[in-house]
Amino acid sequence: MASSPDRLYFRQLLSGRDFAAGDMIATQMRNFAYLIGDRETKECVVVDPAYAAGDLVDALESDGMTLSGVLVTHHHPDHIGGSMMGFELKGLAELLERVSVPVHVNTHEAEWVSRITGIPRTDLTAHEHGDKVAVGAIDIELLHTPGHTPGSQCFLLDGRLVAGDTLFLEGCGRTDFPGGNVDEMFRSLHQLSTLPGDPTVFPGHWYSAEPSAPLETVKATNYVYRASNLDQWRTLMGG
Repeated sequence: MASSPDRLYFRQLLSGRDFAAGDMIATQMRNFAYLIGDRETKECVVVDPAYAAGDLVDALESDGMTLSGVLVTHHHPDHIGGSMMGFELKGLAELLERVSVPVHVNTHEAEWVSRITGIPRTDLTAHEHGDKVAVGAIDIELLHTPGHTPGSQCFLLDGRLVAGDTLFLEGCGRTDFPGGNVDEMFRSLHQLSTLPGDPTVFPGHWYSAEPSAPLETVKATNYVYRASNLDQWRTLMGG
């Protein structure tokens, strides 16, 4: 469903600055969370609520929006909460204590999300590649992009690609964590490179000079697109 540009509500928020201000880990990790909504219906979803999920709900509510769901790119604690580096990070579980909304995950990531957060698997809404989540008149397409984790997913909407840790402006997500896969990452990056319309890439972390960039620019400047085949990719990734 098409939507007018002024109808789309879209905010990119940086951990340690725009939410979880003063949190040492949040500041160090430089995660992005995203708010995506329909200004007319006032519905809004949050992408990857971690550290201080309440701050994100406060932000959207202060804009007159109402939380209607959560989109999860992948299960790592810096994106949804859980145990990391000996610390217990707040996130998705705390958000659901405040407001009960659907949590949209890729079907291959559901068990991982449940294990990390303690949220029952039955409380998660699992999706396949190509499924869409409607937020008012805004359709968000879910793209399964394994490689960083088995069920990593990106979100495509209105000329924007919310890429999680699959694709950064400089580099891509690591493949040496549990569930990571070098070959699948190559295929996922190729899949994203063929998206039509040159969407703007919004990554899961601020690891570059700019917080976002057109996909064509990322393809021209990001080293991950220098490999033209799987053998070159394996060499590039040290495999």
